[in-house]
Amino acid sequence: MRIGIAFDLKSDFVSDASAPEDALEEYDSTATVDAIAGVLTELGHSAEKLGGGKRFVERLLASPPDLVFNIAEGAAGSRSREAHVPAVCEMLKVPCTHSDPLTLALTLDKALAKRVASSYGVATPRFVVVDSVADVERVTLPFPLIAKPMFEGSSMGIRRHSRVTDVTALWREVARIVDDYHQPALVEEFCTGPEFTVGVLGEGSSARAIGVMEIVPRLARPTEFVYSLEVKRDWENEVEYHVPPKRDALVIAAITECALSAHRALGCRDVSRVDVRLDAAGTPCFLEVNPLPGLNPRTGDLCILSGRSGLTYSGLIEAIVRGALARNGLA
Repeated sequence: MRIGIAFDLKSDFVSDASAPEDALEEYDSTATVDAIAGVLTELGHSAEKLGGGKRFVERLLASPPDLVFNIAEGAAGSRSREAHVPAVCEMLKVPCTHSDPLTLALTLDKALAKRVASSYGVATPRFVVVDSVADVERVTLPFPLIAKPMFEGSSMGIRRHSRVTDVTALWREVARIVDDYHQPALVEEFCTGPEFTVGVLGEGSSARAIGVMEIVPRLARPTEFVYSLEVKRDWENEVEYHVPPKRDALVIAAITECALSAHRALGCRDVSRVDVRLDAAGTPCFLEVNPLPGLNPRTGDLCILSGRSGLTYSGLIEAIVRGALARNGLA
């Protein structure tokens, strides 16, 4: 089967000198694309590198593959950027892995994702959307809080100091987000319990968890820990990954159920990685979901979790492809 890989590389973009240092954080490296292509070839498929943006559209029109394996993040500046590739595939009737354009647009907007998930009964920290510094005065949630860019992933805009304990610090963080990322800030209650991420495969009632990984800080107090950009870039020194978590089985089950419920509520399919944190009372709270999780075999959280849960990198890629083929009647 001909499988085309849709992707965006850091090298495809030129970061403006005035842009924040993580402006290209979401985009991939050739190592990730090569690793996926290698697995697809091992599985007996013909792997074609389609790229993203205009190049992707031109190649899809010229010679559509049997399936698109989508890891394209889309061009910055749009809260629906992750929906670009699947929308083109949907329009041209080319089967595509991962979630559909509606889910990819919805989940990139953290506030909308939380509203939809909570409407299904999924617990999530209380939050406020702050469009400008002037709006900080209407935030009445109790400290500590955390401020994040509303439409980004890969911990873009999230720093150690994103956790704030007073109005002055909140004003500073909102100003930084609005000025640097040109979007609203999501200000939410900071959960002081441990943080977890859950890998999920499949869709709907057939969705299943690969495993649960606890992110355990080496250098920060657990109650104040922020899984920030600095931490992710130096994860081998900053954190330990516990798979499975060294927690009671009932706690792990509750975390898993929270993640599966969010995955299903938001219409994710094939694969996702769901971030969950316990609040002060020990309740698992949905933070956000990434339906286009990083697939770098060495550094991707999902890949680390998968490998330590007994599912090899090849097995993970095969499961994603198998799900898409079955959904499209190609299996």
